[in-house]
Amino acid sequence: MKKTIITVVGKDTVGIIAKVCTYLANNRVNILNISQTIVEDYFNMMMIADLNDSAKEFTQIADELEQIGAEIGVIVKCQREEIFDSMHRI
Repeated sequence: MKKTIITVVGKDTVGIIAKVCTYLANNRVNILNISQTIVEDYFNMMMIADLNDSAKEFTQIADELEQIGAEIGVIVKCQREEIFDSMHRI
Protein backbone atom coordinates (compact mmCIF):
# COMPACT_ATOMS: atom_id res chain seq x y z
CA MET A 1 0.00 0.00 0.00
CA LYS A 2 1.35 3.44 -0.94
CA LYS A 3 0.35 5.68 1.98
CA THR A 4 0.82 9.40 2.35
CA ILE A 5 0.32 11.77 5.26
CA ILE A 6 -1.55 14.92 4.21
CA THR A 7 -1.68 17.96 6.47
CA VAL A 8 -3.78 21.09 5.96
CA VAL A 9 -3.24 24.17 8.14
CA GLY A 10 -4.54 27.73 7.91
CA LYS A 11 -7.28 30.19 8.75
CA ASP A 12 -10.65 28.47 8.86
CA THR A 13 -12.97 29.13 5.95
CA VAL A 14 -15.90 27.40 4.29
CA GLY A 15 -15.05 24.56 1.92
CA ILE A 16 -11.54 23.49 2.95
CA ILE A 17 -12.48 19.86 3.57
CA ALA A 18 -14.72 19.79 0.50
CA LYS A 19 -11.98 21.07 -1.83
CA VAL A 20 -9.29 18.70 -0.57
CA CYS A 21 -11.53 15.63 -0.36
CA THR A 22 -13.11 16.27 -3.77
CA TYR A 23 -9.64 16.41 -5.33
CA LEU A 24 -8.67 13.16 -3.60
CA ALA A 25 -11.88 11.39 -4.67
CA ASN A 26 -11.51 12.58 -8.27
CA ASN A 27 -8.01 11.12 -8.31
CA ARG A 28 -8.96 7.78 -6.71
CA VAL A 29 -7.06 8.48 -3.50
CA ASN A 30 -8.70 6.67 -0.58
CA ILE A 31 -8.78 8.42 2.80
CA LEU A 32 -7.96 5.82 5.45
CA ASN A 33 -8.08 8.09 8.48
CA ILE A 34 -8.88 11.74 9.03
CA SER A 35 -8.69 14.11 11.98
CA GLN A 36 -9.50 17.80 11.98
CA THR A 37 -9.73 20.47 14.62
CA ILE A 38 -10.37 24.18 14.76
CA VAL A 39 -8.60 26.17 17.45
CA GLU A 40 -10.04 29.67 17.60
CA ASP A 41 -9.96 30.64 13.88
CA TYR A 42 -7.26 28.17 12.82
CA PHE A 43 -8.01 24.99 10.90
CA ASN A 44 -5.82 21.88 11.21
CA MET A 45 -6.43 18.59 9.42
CA MET A 46 -4.34 15.45 9.13
CA MET A 47 -5.17 12.54 6.83
CA ILE A 48 -3.65 9.19 6.06
CA ALA A 49 -4.44 8.32 2.46
CA ASP A 50 -3.83 5.36 0.15
CA LEU A 51 -2.49 6.22 -3.32
CA ASN A 52 -2.56 2.68 -4.75
CA ASP A 53 -5.50 3.25 -7.12
CA SER A 54 -4.48 6.71 -8.31
CA ALA A 55 -3.16 7.06 -11.87
CA LYS A 56 -1.03 10.01 -10.72
CA GLU A 57 2.37 9.82 -9.07
CA PHE A 58 2.94 11.02 -5.50
CA THR A 59 4.81 14.16 -6.62
CA GLN A 60 2.00 15.25 -8.95
CA ILE A 61 -0.63 14.75 -6.24
CA ALA A 62 1.50 16.63 -3.70
CA ASP A 63 2.06 19.54 -6.12
CA GLU A 64 -1.61 19.77 -7.10
CA LEU A 65 -2.77 19.67 -3.47
CA GLU A 66 -0.28 22.40 -2.62
CA GLN A 67 -1.72 24.49 -5.45
CA ILE A 68 -5.29 23.91 -4.24
CA GLY A 69 -4.19 25.00 -0.77
CA ALA A 70 -2.72 28.22 -2.16
CA GLU A 71 -5.99 28.93 -3.97
CA ILE A 72 -8.05 28.59 -0.77
CA GLY A 73 -5.50 30.20 1.58
CA VAL A 74 -4.19 27.17 3.49
CA ILE A 75 -0.97 25.19 3.48
CA VAL A 76 -1.28 21.61 2.22
CA LYS A 77 1.69 19.26 2.60
CA CYS A 78 2.07 15.61 1.62
CA GLN A 79 4.70 13.25 2.97
CA ARG A 80 5.31 9.63 2.11
CA GLU A 81 4.46 7.44 5.09
CA GLU A 82 7.94 5.92 5.34
CA ILE A 83 9.59 9.36 5.40
CA PHE A 84 7.07 10.67 7.95
CA ASP A 85 7.71 7.62 10.16
CA SER A 86 11.48 8.03 9.90
CA MET A 87 11.31 11.72 10.80
CA HIS A 88 9.17 11.09 13.87
CA ARG A 89 10.90 8.00 15.21
CA ILE A 90 12.48 8.46 18.63
